Amino acid sequence: MSKEPVAVVGIGQTRHAAARHDVSIAGLVREAAVRALDDAALTWADVEAVVIGKAPDFFEGVMMPELYLADALGATGKPMLRVHTAGSVGGSTALVAASLVASRVHRTVLTLAFEKQSESNAMWGLSLPVPFQQPLLAGAGGFFAPHVRAYMRRSGAPEGIGTLVAYKDRRNALRNPYAHLHEHGITLERVRSSPMLWDPIRYSETCPSSDGACAMVLTGTAGAARAPHPPAWVHGGAMRSEPTLFAGKDFVSPRAGRDCAAEVYRQAGVTDPRREIDVVEMYVPFSWYEPMWLENLGFATEGEGWKLTESGATEADGDLPVNPSGGVLSANPIGASGMLRFAEAALQVRGAAGERQVPGARRALGHAYGGGAQFFSMWLVADTRPTT
Repeated sequence: MSKEPVAVVGIGQTRHAAARHDVSIAGLVREAAVRALDDAALTWADVEAVVIGKAPDFFEGVMMPELYLADALGATGKPMLRVHTAGSVGGSTALVAASLVASRVHRTVLTLAFEKQSESNAMWGLSLPVPFQQPLLAGAGGFFAPHVRAYMRRSGAPEGIGTLVAYKDRRNALRNPYAHLHEHGITLERVRSSPMLWDPIRYSETCPSSDGACAMVLTGTAGAARAPHPPAWVHGGAMRSEPTLFAGKDFVSPRAGRDCAAEVYRQAGVTDPRREIDVVEMYVPFSWYEPMWLENLGFATEGEGWKLTESGATEADGDLPVNPSGGVLSANPIGASGMLRFAEAALQVRGAAGERQVPGARRALGHAYGGGAQFFSMWLVADTRPTT
């Protein structure tokens, strides 16, 4: 039996900020969900199931929040699932929801991911004590900085590449009304002169800590026909995992990421991602991960990713725009960050991305990773219904 084609007919996200003191967690998630339903011209009664995702519970100190969020998300009396794959969870959550539609278990599914980092401290929550990891490792940046250095040694990339990425993404964020960081007057020199946090990662090359949520409404062919606007169609989606640590693990270009991208391309019939994909919403929490992931995802050969960045190809007006929304560097509600990449990709192919729209975008890749670069989730969406 063939799969049901999956369409993204509703997209909603909150205003992202360092602290959303105006809403509780329940109010935050409902804000995104209501916007997604309004975008789809649907009501809570049209939703058959809810799939929710977030990062570790200790990020807010609320254990199993899905229990009390069921009512806020209209899940009373309906199936509700929770997904968790660390930082990639937003993407994984969307893929689980898509599978429910593709398998015809449910016709219309609301999927949502969130984080309210202001209610805890994720950086120190990620700084585990001895004997679990080495001392003086403050936050995710401390874990990933040595891998960036390894990439620089392997590729011969000059030290200024990371600042180019950060400068690009912060400028892109100025066109995104939902972004957390709106740094008017940002200059390349300001990025270059920002304090060094984890060599070679500077303050302006890091993601913020954000409160925010993202929601999407997924449905099949019949539901898409009733949508008030052309939907984004899912042409490929996959998740892959590997351990945090093992002998021979390649932290610069993890195999799970390469395999995940290859499977998405196989499903979508993509043989040359550099030429066939119009825009990429990539999970880049630290600026250097743009060139690293360009190689991992097959957009550049090994050691050549930084050259794409340096050439301007990944700028909003380049031939491979990366993160026209401003990306994770400009808004990072961790549990929702992956879903935001998926949702922004869908907005692009719908032609509904506002001032951050890439002209003529027909195929877009949404990408997320999490844990110790061990969990990967990706989807490829297009403006046409898949043929198979």
